[in-house]
Amino acid sequence: MSKILLTGAAGGLGKVLRAKLNNFRDTIRLSDIADLGQAQANEEIVQCDLSDFDSVLALLEGVDEIIHLGGVSVEDTFANILSANLIGTYNIYEAARQKGIKRILFASSNHTIGFHDRETNLDASCELRPDCMYGVSKGYGELLARYYFDKYQIESACVRIGSSFEKPLDRRQLATWLSFNDLTSLVKRIFEVDRLGFAIVYGVSANPETWWNNHQAAHIGWHPVDSSAQFEQEEYLRNEVIDPFSPEVQFQGGKYAAAGHFED
Repeated sequence: MSKILLTGAAGGLGKVLRAKLNNFRDTIRLSDIADLGQAQANEEIVQCDLSDFDSVLALLEGVDEIIHLGGVSVEDTFANILSANLIGTYNIYEAARQKGIKRILFASSNHTIGFHDRETNLDASCELRPDCMYGVSKGYGELLARYYFDKYQIESACVRIGSSFEKPLDRRQLATWLSFNDLTSLVKRIFEVDRLGFAIVYGVSANPETWWNNHQAAHIGWHPVDSSAQFEQEEYLRNEVIDPFSPEVQFQGGKYAAAGHFED
């Protein structure tokens, strides 16, 4: 009997994966600090504050694999990011070590590299250039995953998620869009491949405009099939006013790179 844990299951992508992964393993354990409603078939629900280590240790009891989406998913105060993203992610990895769990998907973000110009095509070896404190916290998570692989052989895929919505919300997302189906196929592949090792994967569909290259994660065998091309002629995207010299357009992080400090 196999059991996979999904943290952050009440969030936007957590809800998507809750539905799409229901039959992927014998049981999916769902966790969040928010209400998750009633458990459906093949589900277990455990409410958990990831900043509390003892609670996380109990959450991982009987778990074989982890999809770690839990935490703050947008820019926020440092105090909130510290608790949810830094302490919470450490607790997940350390509890996994103590429980003998050997494979984790860590939901990283394109905002770890948001201050690269759009003209620069990036792969997994590129310099971290976060565009916000949220991006800084995800860079920390990637380093933590690297450490736990090198020292304790816990395999991790750090997925630098682009923009995963039903459709792109603005013109920038024509390049960063990740369809829900491609997201699901990537998650499944990460847990199906014989050897994962430590991998950084750009979570992005097969869009015409691309800034990211997954050649260093080719051993996973993931091939996105959807494309943002179907949305290019949408009126709301065609009418968007673009200044190629604004920071929002110059840098891959878009509005996050152009924004000031969150707490000012």
